[in-house]
Amino acid sequence: MIADEILDRARETVARNLARTPLLPYHAAGLEVPVYLKYEGAQPTGSFKVRGGVAALTAYAAEGVPVVTASAGNHALGIAHASRLLGAKSTVVVPEGGSPAKIAALRTYPVELVLAPGGYDGAEAKALELAAGGRKFVSAYNDPHVIGGQSTLVGEVAETLGEDFTIVVPTGAGGLLAGTALGARRARPDVRVLGVESAACHAVSAAVAAGHVVTVPVGDTIADGLVGNLEPESITPAIVREAGVRLVDVDEAAIRRSVRELALTAGLVAEGSSAAALAALRAGLVPADRPVVLVVSGRNIAAGLLATILTEG
Repeated sequence: MIADEILDRARETVARNLARTPLLPYHAAGLEVPVYLKYEGAQPTGSFKVRGGVAALTAYAAEGVPVVTASAGNHALGIAHASRLLGAKSTVVVPEGGSPAKIAALRTYPVELVLAPGGYDGAEAKALELAAGGRKFVSAYNDPHVIGGQSTLVGEVAETLGEDFTIVVPTGAGGLLAGTALGARRARPDVRVLGVESAACHAVSAAVAAGHVVTVPVGDTIADGLVGNLEPESITPAIVREAGVRLVDVDEAAIRRSVRELALTAGLVAEGSSAAALAALRAGLVPADRPVVLVVSGRNIAAGLLATILTEG
């Protein structure tokens, strides 16, 4: 579905522009097999999304195409950081009512920042309007170069461990999961990939089961990176289905407990989405027949929310 050439170029680009993130032994897991935390909070933007941003901007800059995206979260910061790193032109459209902290952070980057009314839908509509004028719209997940960038994470793990393992991946729209599935088949003979959704949203698993994208209900959760419906022509479910990836889900209480555990036991700041892999392990959803790698996908959690969670229980 995504050419090997794109995956190869992404690997070279990410290795050239981003330092490897740490793979930390997690002895507190209490399993007989080794457990590791792949900490993407160490990325310069605090999230794995910068991998896809760097890969996509490098590819489209080589084609001489300026890019535009819609996001007020980790994807926007990834595109913005890549723009500064590569000297590439990009436009980031964010909702007028978006996070003041994230908008302030985006203003520090050399991007054209556009504020659009109407929430995320309004921002996306504005970005697509700009794309119609000659720019390339770069989806946070439904873009082959973005997915190629995310595929580099599992390759780093494989090169460090040198043996087969199970990798547990937080799953929202499936960009990281699809990338991991594609990267896993190239990294080791037998890497098992497990996707973890929030119980608040089953967009990817529903699409995999149906064989096409379907609209699903979206509940409230602190794991905001794991909720939202998919673009109608999203390529991620087909990649996940073809790779035979198993999907599980975890509830809100489990996610909050895992944010707290990562902070107090591992000393890692993790946003709600990032804690889903550990939540799945604690729920007994991860086979323990080989080394396990839990992807901690980012650290961008509001200070007040983190303080509240730390005092729970």
